[in-house]
Amino acid sequence: MTTTPPALLIAGHGTSDADGAEDFRAFTDRVGKRLAPRGVTVGGGFIELSPPPLGEAVAGLVAARHRRLAAVPLMLVAAGHAKGDIPAALAREQHRHPGLAVAYGRPLGVHPVILALLRERLAEAGADGATTVLLVGRGSTDPDANAEVARAARLLAETTAVAGVEYAFVSLAAPGVPAGLDRCAALGARRIVVLPYFLFTGVLPRRVAEQAAAWAGTHPDAAVRCAAVLGDTDQLADLVIERYDEALAGDIRMNCDSCVYRVKLPGFEERVGAAQTPHHHPGDHGHAHHHHADGHPPHHHG
Repeated sequence: MTTTPPALLIAGHGTSDADGAEDFRAFTDRVGKRLAPRGVTVGGGFIELSPPPLGEAVAGLVAARHRRLAAVPLMLVAAGHAKGDIPAALAREQHRHPGLAVAYGRPLGVHPVILALLRERLAEAGADGATTVLLVGRGSTDPDANAEVARAARLLAETTAVAGVEYAFVSLAAPGVPAGLDRCAALGARRIVVLPYFLFTGVLPRRVAEQAAAWAGTHPDAAVRCAAVLGDTDQLADLVIERYDEALAGDIRMNCDSCVYRVKLPGFEERVGAAQTPHHHPGDHGHAHHHHADGHPPHHHG
């Protein structure tokens, strides 16, 4: 007797932009096609703003006799929706459907796949070694979520052949897009690519492009281009599937996705699998507590 694998529920933020909502639905279909050989059913729903709502997606999976789900938040950073709204919605659905088991995955995060897609979008926009990049995130009242955008900018800067990467936000947090562009100009940038840190099109990515164009209109000495969003791609679909498998395996790792000792980041390839040896600080004198270069115990990278 074969056991049906848990269904995958992709939880989206939602958008009032019809094209953005359609991108999400098309992406859900893409993930479904890639998981079909494994017999995994895929559903997708939104927290707000656009159909189908998350509850409807769950109801559809339950109606198809699924009693086990793995939910993956389709978000780049863990802010209020991923940390609170989606878990609360899933708890509500478990109350509505007694006996429903739900494993909750983590957001996509600053994964090497995301960094590679960002580099692709930069290349398409003509970025080169003389280009300064302004990575623009959604913005949040959660400082941890905003710090994730800063982290993405730094990782992009260290793995991409550009002049530098600054960051800004399109809502709820400073600096905004115009202030971010002002900073780029103050640092001497004459060629700037504005890079939206968004999965699909929508109200906010369009606003990023509009604000970048408005700023460029008043700064004729700077060449400004706006790159495309990450988009509905096979690479992104495979990352969601990785998060699905991870949720079921219980291997919810924190920052190991971009750990130079685990993953071949451009420019740091030789560090993968490197032996970790303790080092001593002056004055430790027989101190038994050792630090490791990446904060992990030495067996972690074997």
